Formats: sequence, C-alpha cells, structure tokens
Amino acid sequence: MFCKHCGKRLDDNAAVCPHCDVPTGVQGKIPHPSDRPEFGYAAIGFFIPLVGLILYLVWRADYPLRARSCGKGALSAVIFWLCLAVGTILIAAILLPMCYAAAPLFLL
Repeated sequence: MFCKHCGKRLDDNAAVCPHCDVPTGVQGKIPHPSDRPEFGYAAIGFFIPLVGLILYLVWRADYPLRARSCGKGALSAVIFWLCLAVGTILIAAILLPMCYAAAPLFLL
C-alpha cells in the first residue's frame, strides 16, 4: 500500500503514514466483543505458567486483552519462583555456615 499524500510505501495495516503523518483511512482490527481482561485466566497462568504461555500465544491475535491476562499471570509466576529460589539460596548460604560453626557445641 502507498500513501495517498506523499506516495511512499506503507505497511498494509498502518493507520497513519510514518513519513508525513497523514491518516491512511485504514482502521485497526475490531476487537472481539467478548475480549476483556479476566482474573481467572491470570490465575491459571500464575499457577500453571506453561498453560498461561500457550494461551497467550494462541489468543494474542484474536483476544489481545484476554491473552495479556494469561501472559501477565505466567510472567508473574516465573518472577515469583525465581525470587523464591534466589531467596532460598541466599538464606541457605547465610544459615549453613552458622550451623556448621555451632555443630561442635552440639557434639559435646
């Protein structure tokens, strides 16, 4: 597709020409009426991140708001589990030397 004002090549889905900022008359994709963010899908994504990722990839074109909920749930679960793992490793690194240092006292 070409701009009617400046004549430069445009993306077929462009609503505005990036070169001259003139509207092209192309309207964006109309969202599905049942598409809305839902907490239930975010919870599924949080508790089963792989399912959340799959739902995000499947729904991102047709149901972008619902897909974003799934993606946010999956991403927050991954961040949560990474923080929990790092915290556990740090706590173990701090407490284990203390336990080994106090071990001779318990052997008496």
